[in-house]
Amino acid sequence: MRFYTRKKKPKVWSLIAVAVITAAAVVIELNAEKVSVPALSVTLLLAPVCALVILLAAFVRQLKYNPYSYNTIYYTAFSLLALTAIITQVTVLIQLFSGEGIDDSMPVNLVGALASSAKYYMIYSAPFVLVFSCALCLSNISLIRHEGRRPVHFLGILLAFLMAGGEAYLFVSDYYTSGSEIEIIIHDVLTNIFAAVYLYFECMVIGTIIADIIVIRYRPSKDRDYVIVLGCGLRKDGTPTPLLKGRIDRAISFYREQIRETGKAPAFVTSGGQGPDEVISESESMKNYLVENGIPPEHILTEDKSTDTYENMLFSKRIIDEKNPEAKVAFATTNYHVFRSGLKANRVKMHAEGMGAKTRWYFWPNAAVREFVGILTEHRGKQILIFTGMILFYAVMTVIQYRLY
Repeated sequence: MRFYTRKKKPKVWSLIAVAVITAAAVVIELNAEKVSVPALSVTLLLAPVCALVILLAAFVRQLKYNPYSYNTIYYTAFSLLALTAIITQVTVLIQLFSGEGIDDSMPVNLVGALASSAKYYMIYSAPFVLVFSCALCLSNISLIRHEGRRPVHFLGILLAFLMAGGEAYLFVSDYYTSGSEIEIIIHDVLTNIFAAVYLYFECMVIGTIIADIIVIRYRPSKDRDYVIVLGCGLRKDGTPTPLLKGRIDRAISFYREQIRETGKAPAFVTSGGQGPDEVISESESMKNYLVENGIPPEHILTEDKSTDTYENMLFSKRIIDEKNPEAKVAFATTNYHVFRSGLKANRVKMHAEGMGAKTRWYFWPNAAVREFVGILTEHRGKQILIFTGMILFYAVMTVIQYRLY
């Protein structure tokens, strides 16, 4: 699949129609003189099925339109949620219809399954969370042994404990409850809200991992006019660090592959300013390294004012636009940084295809966690809207469940 081949941005407004129709159908069925269990069960099953189809179709269209988007994460993450809701409803239906027949408790059980779907998601995903958390801790321990005990090197361990701790808290808090009816209702509402909060962040983690894997495995088309190399720090003598060398080497490899396959030589844009502890700019250091590795100086443009990834993309775009506003662009960075770099390219309205340089296995998971935290801090308005909507949905569904008793 090629990126940037679709002109129209995918929309998922049909999800609102599915939600409204489902809510109306459930209200009508629950307020009937006699609740039709088959009709209610079909409604609650068809809703997540329709949502899953809509989300998967939107995900594919989004990759063709622009893979470096928060929508890529959302469509992936909530496809998993819809799949979990389907599994939950099918499981409940099998249990209900394999029993002694339909009785008055079935509507409560069906609505309860929907109200508890976030909790079921946590239960189903517990093995993944356990394996993921253990792997994250092991990689961070290796990172600390090799790179030292810097606070940022503990991020992966912190995330692992939060994820595993959330699963443990759900099990303990939901294992046994007692008290008055009101106390039990409040307990279940709070438990389902906690599960919804946990679900949101777990979905974001999984969605980000999948989005990262997709863009890392992608290979830019061999028709690029420019390749931007993103800076990331120098040694004390002004030469590139191993991490930066990896990025430059990846760009050189692409440069030579494109010449070999098409005869077209892309120009390099080395992007990175000079930090307070650096003897020269990162851009100049990268240019020196490129020349030492056989790249003609006339094929290299320097951008030496940027201080972060956003400025890398913004200032590089200005240089490229002066030469060719219609240029086809690629960028080279470290594998864990490709997706977020693509997001920054989008912010400056530049369509650029990314390529990732490999890094040591123990370094990648913790760096990916940092990127995930960085992604969470952006587009806060959209995230708050979705986050709040999920909390309200599970709270309301839990209350409705108890009103049916």
